[in-house]
Amino acid sequence: MKTLLTMCTCLFCCVCAMQAQRTNMEDGASRLALTVWIPETIDGLTPAAEQNLRNKLGQIISRSGIFGEDGASRFIMTANVIMIDKHVLPTAPPKYSYTMDVTLYIGDGMEGKQFSSYNATVSGVGNTETKAYMAALSNIKTNDRNFQHFITQGKNKIIDYFNAQCDVILRQANVFSGMDNYGEALHMLMSVPDVCTECWNKAMAAALPIYQAQIDFDCRSLLLEATNTWNAGQNYNAAERAGKIMSSVNPYASCFGDVMKLAGSIESRVRDVDEREWNFKYEKEIDLQRSLINAYRDVGVAYGKNQRSSTLIYKSLW
Repeated sequence: MKTLLTMCTCLFCCVCAMQAQRTNMEDGASRLALTVWIPETIDGLTPAAEQNLRNKLGQIISRSGIFGEDGASRFIMTANVIMIDKHVLPTAPPKYSYTMDVTLYIGDGMEGKQFSSYNATVSGVGNTETKAYMAALSNIKTNDRNFQHFITQGKNKIIDYFNAQCDVILRQANVFSGMDNYGEALHMLMSVPDVCTECWNKAMAAALPIYQAQIDFDCRSLLLEATNTWNAGQNYNAAERAGKIMSSVNPYASCFGDVMKLAGSIESRVRDVDEREWNFKYEKEIDLQRSLINAYRDVGVAYGKNQRSSTLIYKSLW
């Protein structure tokens, strides 16, 4: 633990120094996370058209320098589509013509609070109704001035939220950690965009003990599993199964020494009973100073992926 804290302190100081030099909001805004949410109330939205709309919003997020999150982000980009005109063209074969009013929104989906919006009237023609719908959506222009204002305003409001709610986020993360919900705690802390320099630095400092608690918890669980696996067989095959379990333990976990003791005991027993050589193969190499923040993020992202947006209840932004 002392080694981990020492190395992390050095890493944290370096990161803070780099963050202090970031003055360009657009550089840091790439860490903003938005989830695409398509409400079920959009009239006439077929499954294929819904996926097309979802893809369109995802492309907009990506091209706007925002991180598209596939999990539990409270901030969403969504759309409302109202059909203005729909008719069949007298062609052979007949084609469908759609004219739709499309409004895009960025906001806080948990609170139902709108941050910015963009409205466009688009038209499209297709051999089927779904293709006409998709053709119309493809005509949403993302390079005009009003659209860029929509994106910038949404980004700025999200940054304002983190700056205003930083202390609340840190307290809530500690509450989750106290309940052994380490993934949720790290997901919350890692959602802080690095453009919010002061809050981001606080979040990274808070993430260290939570990540340590996470790997310690995992270590104890894996050690128990490996011990039970070995005790159930106490032969070479059992040793192989136990070794595979132990290889997943983070070497900076507080019980890693006990893992190595178990490995030594297994090695000695296999040599005496099976007259075979068995060595604990630990293949996981960790460059802590290079990858610690990524390790925090990996735990948080894993939690987020298990909390798909389809399992969340978002409030409408209109």
